[in-house]
Amino acid sequence: MSLKLKPGVVHGAAYRDLVDHCKETGYALPAVNITGTNTLNAVLEAARTAQSDVIVQMSNGGAAFFAGQGHPDKSRAMVLGAASAARHVHMLAADMGVCVILHTDHANRKLVPWVDAMIDIGQDHYSQFGGPLFSSHMIDLSEEPLDSNLSECARVLERLAPLDMSIEIELGVTGGEEDGVGSDDDIADNPKLYTQPEDVLLAYDRLNAIGPFSIAASFGNVHGVYSPGNVRLRPEILKASQDLVAETHDLGRNPLDLVFHGGSGSDLEDIRAAISYGVFKMNIDTDTQFAFAQGIGDYVQGHAAAFRSQLDPATGQPLKKQYDPRVWLREGEMSMRDRVVQACRDLGSIGKSVAA
Repeated sequence: MSLKLKPGVVHGAAYRDLVDHCKETGYALPAVNITGTNTLNAVLEAARTAQSDVIVQMSNGGAAFFAGQGHPDKSRAMVLGAASAARHVHMLAADMGVCVILHTDHANRKLVPWVDAMIDIGQDHYSQFGGPLFSSHMIDLSEEPLDSNLSECARVLERLAPLDMSIEIELGVTGGEEDGVGSDDDIADNPKLYTQPEDVLLAYDRLNAIGPFSIAASFGNVHGVYSPGNVRLRPEILKASQDLVAETHDLGRNPLDLVFHGGSGSDLEDIRAAISYGVFKMNIDTDTQFAFAQGIGDYVQGHAAAFRSQLDPATGQPLKKQYDPRVWLREGEMSMRDRVVQACRDLGSIGKSVAA
């Protein structure tokens, strides 16, 4: 399948075509969480460097941080920060010559109003520009009863589908330090960490007629980085889910669009097995946060005097060119860029941008 799309933020048919292309060609896209213009620009630069399309996403906390920690209303900051970041991507993505899926990350029950508020803004954007502000939103009600989870996801998808948007849902709980599920001692065998194929089939039956959706099915994956041996990924669970839906509905291979959460620190063998079972998106956050911090940290260590004094204690010369934020923040950007390029290489997306 040869595919060429207009560079920039994709949605609707272009989004579907890009996802299908990933699955049919056998690669996945990195989904990188951003918190401000520096991390956002690093992701876009990485995509251009790797000639890979990319998924830019933000959590509610990342969106609030984008709006500024000084904003007086935290709930409103989450909405405005997300919208501001999205508009930043719309302004720059096409010039970077790649296709970008624009997404928001985990939203549990208390954060559903955040998603609804972003959809409200997205409806205004759609009316003005003929397309949505975001490509997709995520609803994560995996800790709730399955019927409650799917009913709410169906309600939200009914709002998204007319805007040419998709929804990402989660079945099973992705463990780790961010979620309060599992620990270094018990995370390997926690039964909550494995999605049942029958639940995936129910999700397909409930959502498929409404609009496009993707599923973050848990197969032992966790958020964060854990010591070797503490995480036991079982990608074969993804295959079982794909096979059950395909057989039940007489569909072709890998009919589901699957998402790999907790990709930081994963073995290449598990990553590539997951891709072969229909994963088109892998979240990476912990490793890119560390890369950004490491670039800045290395620079600060190498220019310590500039972060203690405006003048060199030994020579009396100004140190402004060393403590200029544009210098050390750029070091963080380049370090994060390189880590995202590595993710593109691991996922097989390097050199495969479909941007015309």
